[in-house]
Parts: sequence; structure tokens; C-alpha cells
Amino acid sequence: MNKTVLITGIHGFVGSNLIAGLKSQHTLYGLDIISPQVEGVIKTFEWDELNKIPSVDLIIHLAGKAHDTKKQTNSQEYFDINTGLTKKIFDWFITTNAKKFIFFSSVKAVADQVEAEFLTEDMIPNPKGPYGESKMLAEKYILKKKLPGDKKTYILRPCMIHGSGNRGNLNLLYKLVQKGFPWPLGLFNNSRSFTSIDNVSFVISEIIGRDIAPGIYQLADDDALSTNELIQLMAISQNKKTKIWLVPVRLIKALSLVGDFLHLPLNSERLKKLTETYVVSNQKLKIALGIDKMPISALEGMRKTLDSFKK
Repeated sequence: MNKTVLITGIHGFVGSNLIAGLKSQHTLYGLDIISPQVEGVIKTFEWDELNKIPSVDLIIHLAGKAHDTKKQTNSQEYFDINTGLTKKIFDWFITTNAKKFIFFSSVKAVADQVEAEFLTEDMIPNPKGPYGESKMLAEKYILKKKLPGDKKTYILRPCMIHGSGNRGNLNLLYKLVQKGFPWPLGLFNNSRSFTSIDNVSFVISEIIGRDIAPGIYQLADDDALSTNELIQLMAISQNKKTKIWLVPVRLIKALSLVGDFLHLPLNSERLKKLTETYVVSNQKLKIALGIDKMPISALEGMRKTLDSFKK
């Protein structure tokens, strides 16, 4: 059934990919800080034009300030955008005829590091830093609001989303392999969850089209990957030989501290991102959707993303 959907942050990476997956089945409107029109979207509005947006069935709130690994973002900016805009659009949602509100939070709203075997929805949130804290404040604002019985809210906590048009650490790694540089972090033994944009689109389509129980859900691929596995996949994607060096961990950590001081590409924050173990359970979401596994495997999704880097 065709639904009228409003997507905030429509010009971003996730928004652009959702358009491709939803435009053939649903009527789409956009909301962003700028309003260039997008193919497949009826009209894009700016944030001061909420009263001009026509009636919609559902709101997907993507707009937010991404985690800045270079730490160049003023802390208040996270709260102004991640918390402030969420409050604004959720308050508007309450006044409209829209029945469903999907908020893209983050696993970082719960934990900056995963001490247990894997992260689950029932863990007590303990975010570290303004990014995770601002997302958690937004979640709390949504949850404390009493809604009419016909309205439902879904808080999705994705781990790192990747796909066509992806920017960030994956691109940095890919370019290193492309230029023939060896990977010096082979001695770091880690395992990390990712989320394919195809799995994101699948989950959104299911929430739009079915009567899924509202609540908080972590969004991740079924299996985790290590950074060494990523390097191997990148080398295979480029028909190159895998170059992984076993440089002592202490030396790498010392170099990352130098990177903090000199603002080099390898700093302690990026080293943590590249080598941390951060495994996220998606079991609650799969139970709600009535599936045994996500439609796209971790390996398949990552291969598809890496292939898109060639274009």
C-alpha cells in the first residue's frame, strides 16, 4: 500500500539510499537544511517550513550531526542538532495525522565501548561524549512523551551504516589499499558489527508496510567483521595482494598519540574506530520482523559497498 512519507536529512547518505528503495512504492517528501529538489521526491522543505508540509502517514527522522572523529565539532552543535531537531520534529509529529515516527539514533547512545560479548537493547545506557549523549537525550525526550493510541514510535540504533555513497573510515581504508600501502595494524584482534544500507532499507520498508511492535531496536548485519578481514576484502575487490604488517601494538598506540598532537590521519580516536571490538546483537529486531536472518549477509553487503567505490 502506498504511504506518504516525510524523510528528514534527505540529502544525506542514508536519505539518498532510502529514496532509491522507497520511491517506487511510496510518495516521498523531504526535510533538510537546504531544499534542492531530488528525483523521486515530490518536494523538499526547509526546517522553517514545517507548516507547509502536507499530511503524511509516516516520518523517518535521519537529520543529525554525525560523529566527528577529528573532534573539530563544538560540543553544543551535537545537542542543537541531534537533540534539538529531534524535539522539533517529534513535537510536530504529535500534532499531525502521521501514525508512525522512526528515529535514527545510534548504538553510541548506549555505549562508546562494548565490555560484554555483544551489545543488547536492555543494557543501561552510558554514552560517552557529546555525540552519544545528544542521541540519548533525544531518545529520552521521545520516550517520555505520551502519545495518542494510534501513534507509534520506533527508535533504531544502527551501528556503522555502509553502502553506495558512503564516506568515512571505510573510504580511508580503501584508498590505503588502493595506493598499495600495507596495513600495519595486523596484531589488533577485533570484531566489529556493521550495517548494510540494503538491510536498513529492508527494515524501513517492513516498518512502513507492516504492523511491527513499536520500541527500541538495534540495527546491524548478522555477523561481525574484523579490520583485517576488511583489508582482505578490499584487496580482493581491487585485485591486489593483501599486505598486512604485524607492527607492535605499543608502537602503533604511541604513533596515534603523536597524531593527536599533530592532527595526523592516524590519531587515537581513529585508531579506536579501526581496531575496537564492538559487536551488536540484532536478535530483538529479527524477532519483531519474524525473520531468522537479515536479507543481506555482512560479507555480501560489504562486497557491494566496496564495489561501489570503484565507480
